[in-house]
Amino acid sequence: MYSDDDLASAVEAGVMTADTADAFRAHVAGKKHMPAVDEEHFRLVTGFNDIFVVIACLLLLVSVGWIGATAAPWIGSALAAGTAWLLAEFFVRQRRMALPAIVLLLAFVGNSIAAVHAVLNGTVIGPMMAGALAAGAAWLHWKRFRVPITVAAGMAVAVGGVVMLMWQQSPDVRHWVNLIALGSGVIVFGLAMMWDAADPERKTRKSDVAFWLHLLAAPLLVHPVFAALNIFGWQISLMQAGAVIALYVGIGLVSLAIDRRALMVSALGYVLYAFSSLLKLYGVVSLGFAITALAIGSALLLLSAFWHPCRAYVLNYCPAALRRHLAPVR
Repeated sequence: MYSDDDLASAVEAGVMTADTADAFRAHVAGKKHMPAVDEEHFRLVTGFNDIFVVIACLLLLVSVGWIGATAAPWIGSALAAGTAWLLAEFFVRQRRMALPAIVLLLAFVGNSIAAVHAVLNGTVIGPMMAGALAAGAAWLHWKRFRVPITVAAGMAVAVGGVVMLMWQQSPDVRHWVNLIALGSGVIVFGLAMMWDAADPERKTRKSDVAFWLHLLAAPLLVHPVFAALNIFGWQISLMQAGAVIALYVGIGLVSLAIDRRALMVSALGYVLYAFSSLLKLYGVVSLGFAITALAIGSALLLLSAFWHPCRAYVLNYCPAALRRHLAPVR
């Protein structure tokens, strides 16, 4: 199994020309009767060996951290972070294994945070220093290994660190958590669109980076908006249900325009909950969720089957200046 990143690497190494790589992509897309640019690829598992390596890495990291923690908690975390980096040198930099790359990145960043937190626990600057170091650790990992999820992980750590620092300075910030999340989601979404615009054909690692950023931005954007509609109250009204429908349709239009499905997936749970609650209110208790899931699932399957014609229709109403930065319809 070869990824777009592998093809790009082969072109850079002179193994094949860019035209040959494009022809290969077109051939594979033709066999599937589906444009490759619209499939939103990302590589996770290339074989069971990926899972095997992840299990072995986790066992090693836990044991190293456990043994080191007998001397001091921060030593255990630091040893685990260093071990994760060394393992990445082989399994990520040389073997280019996708799932181990994600796990080892998270282990490196997470243990970096844990080490700083153990040293500065209880101090005022603790959360700020932990967030700053973790973001720096993610940046160093990106510069060395170029794992696509690294940018999203760094942004998640930065957002979490800012929220923790604000919470520590003023506990009243809990009343503004949704607003902070929404603002952070807008920033992350804008960053994701920048990465997408840098590779509208979705042939390089930039598209993979954008995928993970969209995956991070989606819940940050979706949850505050649905929370503002108060759909988690004791009862939900027809007006609230109508607002949920309108909002989900808007999310669907944005997803079609940018050719990313993360927003729709993140909002799906809220829609299912809202309409199953509405049906229960009108007496459909036992089958409320089933009927809701049947209707929404059928609609999403139809949208998936006709995704490309729907995209073409939506893009016709987008300004030409915007369309130039979006994935083309083929």
